[in-house]
Amino acid sequence: MGNREDLLAGARRCLEEKGWTRTTIRDITAAAGGVSMAAIGYHFGSREALLNAALIEAIDEWGTETGRTLAEYAEPGADPAEQFEAMWERLIESFTTHRRLWIASFEALLQAEHYPELREHLARGQTEGRRGLAAILQGIPEDAVQDATARTLGAVQMALMSGVMTQWLIDPDRAPSAAEVVAGLRSIMATVTPEP
Repeated sequence: MGNREDLLAGARRCLEEKGWTRTTIRDITAAAGGVSMAAIGYHFGSREALLNAALIEAIDEWGTETGRTLAEYAEPGADPAEQFEAMWERLIESFTTHRRLWIASFEALLQAEHYPELREHLARGQTEGRRGLAAILQGIPEDAVQDATARTLGAVQMALMSGVMTQWLIDPDRAPSAAEVVAGLRSIMATVTPEP
């Protein structure tokens, strides 16, 4: 790898181990195998730009992996509720196995307030994520998802994922299980469905 790639890999390691705020230039260059500090300025302009590039790379990887996890949830012959619960079991497992990447996604939200390029990248990812989630839940290709469906079904599933993820990151011992997520959704539906 060249210096640029080494710096990205080092910044990525630092993000996963120390987080955005606590990572210094020295940390990055050490994690990059001793690449010179001046190389950060040459290749990225600043520590912040390098960390943002590494964060975008990590979030893109996380998004791809999450999409694969969700796309594989359907079990042949299972009813829709069982399939939905199986999907949540896989998602919750990823909250544990990829904890640092999920935390990095929250750090990205905070940093996006100060970096328009990062904010725009996250906004595009959110739009794609809504459409992808709606496609997975409906069992159709992404290009067949209507905009209204992405903004309703996709957006609500994304909100639910973010909320459950937050609970798992903060307090995994008391966070809801997949079965509890499904039971909670049933309760919500009973609340908003008019009685016959």
